[in-house]
This record gives sequence, C-alpha cells and structure tokens, in this order.
Amino acid sequence: MLAWFVLLLLGAIWGASFMFIKVGVAEIPPFTFVLCRTLVAALVLFSVMKLRGNELPRTRQMWVVLVTMGLLNGVIPYTLITWGETHITSGLASILNAAMPLFTVLLAHYWTHDERMTTFKVLGVLIGFVGVMIVFAPELRDGFQVELLGQLAVVIAALSYAVATIFARRYLRGVSPVIASTGQLASAALMMFPLSFVFDHPLALRPSLPALAAVLTLALLGTAVAYVLYYWLIEHTGATRTSLVTYLLPIFGVMWGALVLREPIEWEAIVGLILIIAGVALVNRPSAPVRQAVVAAQGK
Repeated sequence: MLAWFVLLLLGAIWGASFMFIKVGVAEIPPFTFVLCRTLVAALVLFSVMKLRGNELPRTRQMWVVLVTMGLLNGVIPYTLITWGETHITSGLASILNAAMPLFTVLLAHYWTHDERMTTFKVLGVLIGFVGVMIVFAPELRDGFQVELLGQLAVVIAALSYAVATIFARRYLRGVSPVIASTGQLASAALMMFPLSFVFDHPLALRPSLPALAAVLTLALLGTAVAYVLYYWLIEHTGATRTSLVTYLLPIFGVMWGALVLREPIEWEAIVGLILIIAGVALVNRPSAPVRQAVVAAQGK
C-alpha cells in the first residue's frame, strides 16, 4: 500500500513540475530559471551525497560523461521546455513531453544491441506519434504560429531526454544514482551561468515571491525529493512497477494546469494524451532493459 502511495506522490510531484515552470518563467527568463533550478537542486543533492559518505568522481573520463548528461538531460531539455511554456500551457507541455519513451525505443533499436523493434513497439510508436500530431493539429490548421514553435521545443526536449537515456545506460552503469544526479546537475548549472548572465542579466531581475517560490519548489521538491522517492521505489518495488509513473506524469500535468492555473483543456489534447499513453504502454509491454532509465530521465 505504501509503495502505491509513493508512486502516486511521485507522479503528482513530477506532473506538477510543468505548473511550477509556467508560474516561474512568467517573470524569470528561461536561462536564469534553469540556472536557479539546477544550482539549487545540485546543492541539495550534494548535501545528501555527503551525508551518505559519497564522493564525486575524480577521473576525467567520468566527468566527460557527467557533463554530457548535464547537457542532454539538463541544459537542453530544461531550457526548451521552459521556453516552450512561454507560448503553450503547462498541461500541453506535459502531454508532449510524454512522447519521450517513444523516441527512446526508436533510438534504442539503432544504438543498442539488445533493444530491437517488435510488432508491439512499432505499433506503439505509430499510435503515440499519431497522438502527438493530433496535439499539433490546432496550430497546423491555423497556420504557422509561435505556439507551434513552443510545442516543437517540448518535443525536441523529449528527444534530448531519450538520447540521454541511451547514453546513461551505456556509460553510467554501476555509478551511484545520487552521485550521477549531483554531477550532471552541477555540470548543467555551470553551463547555464554564462547563458544567464549574457542574455538575461539576472542581477537586474526583480521576480515576485510566487515566481521565486515556483523555481525553489521545482528544484527542491521536483528534483531532490522526487529523486529520493524514485530510488526508494526502485529499491522496494523494482523498475517495472516504478515505470508506471511514466503514465501518471501527463495526467497529473494536465490536472495541475487545469485546477491551479485554470488552463483550458482542448479535445485534441485529451485525444492526443490517450493515444500517447496507449503508445507508451505498447512499447513498454515487453521487458525492456532501458525502462528504468526511461523513468529516471523523466525527472522534471
């Protein structure tokens, strides 16, 4: 019973990440928002790491891996999603981001030796991407608009998460999850510093308390606490049950956006959500070695 509660809590927390992004980015530019998010989360996880008696890696090779993960699993997707939400609703962003496992399955077919496409996976990918196109339908029907760019940004972010998933599976085997998370978040924060100060002039910003609370809550709750819950689930229930959070993320994302931010829910978004979740369910139907990494990479 406790495991199911933690699973729902994790889905609710990660689903709420899109809502916090929407609130914060209204006053804090994307580069600075991502800098604050990654820096605070890295400091918190560094403290957790030290309490556990862990040390950061000392080899150049491992830091190359962590910096690459910081780019693929942090800088690129965090920035694209944050910028995308300046033009689309948080609920819509959560739906489009749910396409990440579909990209992962496609990439795994070509980049790994034991993750080949099957009939169910092909069917799942097709159904899922039909759902993505339905979500895009209103903007495609009305012609090229900035909202379309916002949607494309989130889809590209999902692709970046998928690349990070395959990369992590190959190069982060045997590395403590806390150490890996701390290293990649710290790397992401360092990369965001020049972008923030060059383009956003963060010292001149005067965000309101709600905006500051949004970015701090996202960093603390949506990253640090969420990772603790995630690894607890992996340890106590296994990767298979934990992978169910994949289906909860967009559902909670849409729910939080509608309840808290009063975002409208279009019928295209609901149909697209159903098809994307159905597609993810089909691609995850066989036992998949990348499933655990798929969940980990979706930590928002």
